[in-house]
Amino acid sequence: MSAWLFDLGNSRLKCAPQQADGRIGTVLEIGHDGETFEHAIAQLPREFDTAYVASVANPGLTVALLDTLTRHCTRITRVRTQSASAGVRIAYADPQRLGVDRFLALLAAHARGPAPWLVVGVGTALTIDLLDADGRHHGGRIAPSPTLMREALHQRAPQLPSSGGRVVAFADDTTDALASGCEGAALALIADSREHAARQLGATPRVLLHGGGSRALAPALPDAEQAPALVLEGLARWVAMLAPASGTAPDAC
Repeated sequence: MSAWLFDLGNSRLKCAPQQADGRIGTVLEIGHDGETFEHAIAQLPREFDTAYVASVANPGLTVALLDTLTRHCTRITRVRTQSASAGVRIAYADPQRLGVDRFLALLAAHARGPAPWLVVGVGTALTIDLLDADGRHHGGRIAPSPTLMREALHQRAPQLPSSGGRVVAFADDTTDALASGCEGAALALIADSREHAARQLGATPRVLLHGGGSRALAPALPDAEQAPALVLEGLARWVAMLAPASGTAPDAC
């Protein structure tokens, strides 16, 4: 059976085939216009058996993806956050309030080893989740990403550019000041979260970076591990671990 994994976010779609060993194959990143996926059809395989979809996008965009996938495969399964899975226990009392991307990123982090992890996703939002060595999720934080900060400022004050600039300690130019301030705010939140985590767990967690905006922060976090496809890694683990355990495939949507 051939299966493809899909991670739908607010600005792009990431997808990859699931290999026989349970790992992900080559990742495709497809930008979208927030409404349709017509342009993405040519980049997908003509036919495959099953699609596993994790989406944090709006319902309309999610439906558009599902409609597109019906042209390529016979079975589509939506993945949703669970209170416990693959050795990970979610802190939220209502698991459905934790984004499925964060849930899958935690599964992938736990699979990398027992060390405590600070899982940092940088997309439209900046998400930070703490996972201890036993797979217990201690909750997290959510803030605007540097990109969203810039876009929000530009929307309220059009004279402030929405992109560009260099990151410096003290800027003598508005564009540089915006780049420095917005990136610095994200880095400060990560550092503060790491300090709190170290006090809470008695050990400093390793930082695991993922998401489209993580590359910009990586130079300032030299000891962080970069995992651009972390959500897809977690999705592959969910498929490989949970479907065989029940003897049947997960419920299709």
